[in-house]
Amino acid sequence: MGETNEQPLPPPVAAPPPMMAMMVPPVGAGAIHPPHEQFHHLNYCVHSNPSWVQVAALAFLHYLVMLGSTVMLVSVIVPPMGGNAGDKARVIQSFLFMSGINTLLQTLIGTRLPTVMNASFAFVVPVLSIAREIESNNDLLNNHERFKHTMRTAQGALIVASILNMILGFSTIWAAYAKKFSPVIMTPVVCVVGLGLFQLGFPQVGKCVEIGLPMLILAVIVQQYVPNYFGYIHQRVTFLFERYSLLLCIGIVWAFAAILTAAGAYDHASLKTQQHCRTDKSFLISSAPWIKIPLPFQWGPPIFTAGHSFGMMGAVLVAAFESTGAHFATARLAGATPPPAHVLSRSVGLQGIGMFLEGIFSCPAGSSVSVGNIGLLGLTKVGSRRVIQISTGFMIFFSLFGKFGAFFASIPLPIFAAIYCILFGVVAAVGVSFMQFANKNSMRNIYIIGLSLFLGISIPQYFNEYTSSADGRGPARTNAGWFNDIINTVFASGPTVALIVASVLDNTLEFRGYESDRGLSWFQPFLLRHKGYSDPRNEEFYSFPIRVHDFIPSRFL
Repeated sequence: MGETNEQPLPPPVAAPPPMMAMMVPPVGAGAIHPPHEQFHHLNYCVHSNPSWVQVAALAFLHYLVMLGSTVMLVSVIVPPMGGNAGDKARVIQSFLFMSGINTLLQTLIGTRLPTVMNASFAFVVPVLSIAREIESNNDLLNNHERFKHTMRTAQGALIVASILNMILGFSTIWAAYAKKFSPVIMTPVVCVVGLGLFQLGFPQVGKCVEIGLPMLILAVIVQQYVPNYFGYIHQRVTFLFERYSLLLCIGIVWAFAAILTAAGAYDHASLKTQQHCRTDKSFLISSAPWIKIPLPFQWGPPIFTAGHSFGMMGAVLVAAFESTGAHFATARLAGATPPPAHVLSRSVGLQGIGMFLEGIFSCPAGSSVSVGNIGLLGLTKVGSRRVIQISTGFMIFFSLFGKFGAFFASIPLPIFAAIYCILFGVVAAVGVSFMQFANKNSMRNIYIIGLSLFLGISIPQYFNEYTSSADGRGPARTNAGWFNDIINTVFASGPTVALIVASVLDNTLEFRGYESDRGLSWFQPFLLRHKGYSDPRNEEFYSFPIRVHDFIPSRFL
């Protein structure tokens, strides 16, 4: 036999030890960050509490943040209704009172997350539609009578429409829908929860740029740069500036605005400039009563009309969509696990009860989760439930003692708008963090997220352009006014559009074999409630403080 050219095989290479295979590059050298259901930078999560002094200071800050959006909403809806400065003050008091009640209900027996419930801009379209229709009625001779009639009609429509959320929540229909959620759906929805409110940000800052822009710049410097560059002096410096910087900035810029007003800087300015820049132009302090208890039907008995009630249902449904996305953002920033489906369902049902009470206590609009307060949880690194519950004390107190509440409500709106630029941005960025649970390299996921995110911003912009036109009507202009209000309200909401588009695409496009790509392996143990499958940490964050299961059937909870 001839010689062969075969060479001996090289010795096998030993497999790396298990620990070596799991090693990742250190931070700064291409580090790999594994997914985490909870943020780890928080100082206090849902059920941990800072000292009572810190709780009081943070609770007051949460009150100020929600107060700004309340004043903005009232400034939009009350003048077209025919209301004057005194009517604005009383509507603000009613909103504050019911925000305190609804927030307390949600933190106690709703989601039990640290969410502030506040008057929602989703109700602007149906309320203004009612105001336009009543304005065309020649039987009402003066603005005050027109305001009262509009208020009573809006109350009646809200009372009837609130039943829709009660049915969706307590029948567990909403829970069945929530079980279909995935990280691919929540990414664009939570992003648009923050981005969809961009009109309340810099566009409002620009209405008085000499006050709003310094507030924005000062807030960024004091909250971010001062702790980083001067924190070496004392650890206390970092703590104080990170947690209470917004209170300091509001006080400084508010004083600056008062000095400009007293110096006559706006004496010869346009009326629009004076309204946004002056600290004494709102007339809220002079027109607010010293003590006023919000009473049921203080403007008269509600007026029930079928058309307006159906139109208001669109806003009630939008409030449920927006609050659902906001609850996921709150859970992330408060250190809790994603809210289970049954918790979201009972929250929507309780939200309906809250709207029913708002209609009784003379509020023309319902409530949803305040997005600005969600961002404040992340900015202060305090997600404590107790802070939000104490903030309800400020809401109720200042709703009863009108002069004190009107004093803080007189803060120029560009100051609040500058804060919202930061807080809404934090919430939008939280939405991006949900993508860590899904496959970021899947073209299917990229398609769903991209289309949902774009349409969630683009479609509402199209509807809002029509609404801001001369006649104030949206693109839906059929002979059925109630149908127009539903369409114009639903599609003017970014989170609603994003949630509808994302949930339809993610649950209908081919997904067999893609469960891990969609992130369901991470999400389902938190959303579902089956024994042996649901995550035990859910009970830690979402269980009731007492055994209400002994009194209420579990299927309703």
